[in-house]
Amino acid sequence: MDYAKLQARINKGYGLAAKRIGPPNTVYRATAATAAMGETVTVLSASFNAEDMTYSRPNKYGKPTWYGVFDGTLVHVGDYLVGEQGTFFVAQMQLTLPILLVQCNRTINFLRAPAASGVGALGYGGITADNEHALMSGWPASVLQGTKGEKGDAILPGDTKTPWWNILVPAYPGVVLRSSDIVTDDLDRRYTISSAELTDAGWRLTAMQAVT
Repeated sequence: MDYAKLQARINKGYGLAAKRIGPPNTVYRATAATAAMGETVTVLSASFNAEDMTYSRPNKYGKPTWYGVFDGTLVHVGDYLVGEQGTFFVAQMQLTLPILLVQCNRTINFLRAPAASGVGALGYGGITADNEHALMSGWPASVLQGTKGEKGDAILPGDTKTPWWNILVPAYPGVVLRSSDIVTDDLDRRYTISSAELTDAGWRLTAMQAVT
């Protein structure tokens, strides 16, 4: 038996199991950087578990990754599954291995301000709403607290640390995120990307929340 036949059998087995234990989920696929869920692919039964495919433990705080049980024949990495259990994106579909998903808790946008051009005396060079342009808009993502924070330069007695966040989001072809890009979310929070790592499971970002 070759790997393709084996994978087909695994997908079929996952699909049969999901019909018994999983509710229906709608699968969405990005059609543009500004249309993260622009295409409805299919509706399928899907079940999600947090640990080792044994359904023996609940998920824990700060852990966005899940294993998925569903027929992956029509599903691609980066697709979204939306159902009773929430919104998830497919992070990895490695041969013969369980499907890895990330649970989304926020919807985010990525913005970039153009670099200043010219020399000598220039106008105001700060980032404003007028000079930002959208890189990706309306993407469900995991936005969870990071492990550190930073105090402002003044270090006043009443100051609190500026929070850091870990962000996981699918990659979209042709869009490269980088340090200093801006992230906004559906809670009107604003972040500045500190580091951007493109992995085979999508973008892994660290970002500092902007405090005004």
